[in-house]
Amino acid sequence: MKAYVCREFGPVDSHKVEEIEDPRAEAGQVIVDVKAAGVSFPDVLIVQGKYQFQPPFPFSPGGEIAGIISEVGEGVVDWKIGDRVIAMTGNGGIAEKVLAFEMTLMPLPDSMDFKDGAAFPLNYGTTYYALKQRGQLQAGETLLVTGAGGGVGTTAIEIGKAMGARVIAAASSDEKLEIAKNLGADEIINYSDGELKEKVKALTGGLGADVIYDPIGGDIFMQCMRCINWKGRVLVIGFASGPIPEVPTNLALLKGCSIVGVFWGRFTGAEPEENSQNFDELFALHAEGKLKPQITKSYSLDDAAEAIASLENRKATGKVVIEM
Repeated sequence: MKAYVCREFGPVDSHKVEEIEDPRAEAGQVIVDVKAAGVSFPDVLIVQGKYQFQPPFPFSPGGEIAGIISEVGEGVVDWKIGDRVIAMTGNGGIAEKVLAFEMTLMPLPDSMDFKDGAAFPLNYGTTYYALKQRGQLQAGETLLVTGAGGGVGTTAIEIGKAMGARVIAAASSDEKLEIAKNLGADEIINYSDGELKEKVKALTGGLGADVIYDPIGGDIFMQCMRCINWKGRVLVIGFASGPIPEVPTNLALLKGCSIVGVFWGRFTGAEPEENSQNFDELFALHAEGKLKPQITKSYSLDDAAEAIASLENRKATGKVVIEM
C-alpha cells in the first residue's frame, strides 16, 4: 500500500509517500481501507517531534479517517467486513489502509459521506467537549472564538450557535472572517491590527466575553485574558501561533475568571462513556443540518506533505482532507 511515511523527525516536506507492506489485523483489531483522512494541526507537530506523543519509527501521521473495514481480527464481534466506519487512530491514517483497535471505531452515520466522516471527529469532538464539559457554555452567553476561520474555529462557531450563544468570531484576515460570517457568527473581528481586546470590549459594553475559545496562543491568548468577563472561562485549545504564553496570574485574580485546559485526547480515554454521549449528540446535530464540516480543500495522498504544510503555514481555512 501507499502511505506518507515519517522515518525520522524533520520538516513536513522531508517526509515522502512510499510503498510499504499492508498491515494485518491481530486480536481486537481491524483493517480499514481508508477513503478519506482528516488533516489536523497535530499532524504538523508529530512529524517534527514536537507533539506530546511520539510513535515509534517508521509511522504515518493522520489520526482521523473514514473508510470501509476490509479485515477483522480475532475476537472482534461488533464489526464486520464491509462496515462503513470512522476511526480515531492517533496516527497511521494518511495511508491507503490503517490498523485500528475496535474501541477506536464509530459507525459512519448515513447522513455523512467519507469526507465529512474524516473531517468530523477530532475538531468537533474537541470543540463540543470544550464548550460543554469544560466551558459550560450557557444559552445567552457571549462566546469569543479566535482562529475562527480554521478547522477547530469553524466548529466552535457552529456548536456555539447550536448551544444558543452569541458568537463573536475573530480571525486574522477578511477571507477567514467571511467563512465565519457564513456560518452564522453574530459579530466578526479582524485582529490583524493587534486590537482584539479593544474590539471585544466595544462589542460587549465593556464587559468582555463569557467564554473564550482560543486555539492560537501567544499574544492572542494574552489579549483574551484581558477581555474575559467576570467569572468567565478562557479555554486553552492549542498554540497554533507557536509561542506558549506565560500568564500573569494576577489577571485571573482580577477577572475572577478560570483558565481551563482542554485535552480531548485524555478525555476520550478517561471518560469514554461521556465521549460516546457527546458523539451521539453531535451526530444528531449533523443529521439535523446544524453542523457541516467546512472542507475547503481536498488533496491526493501524493500531495500529503502539501496538505499538512497548509496548516503549518496557516494558509488553510476550514478543514483540509486527503482522499485516497
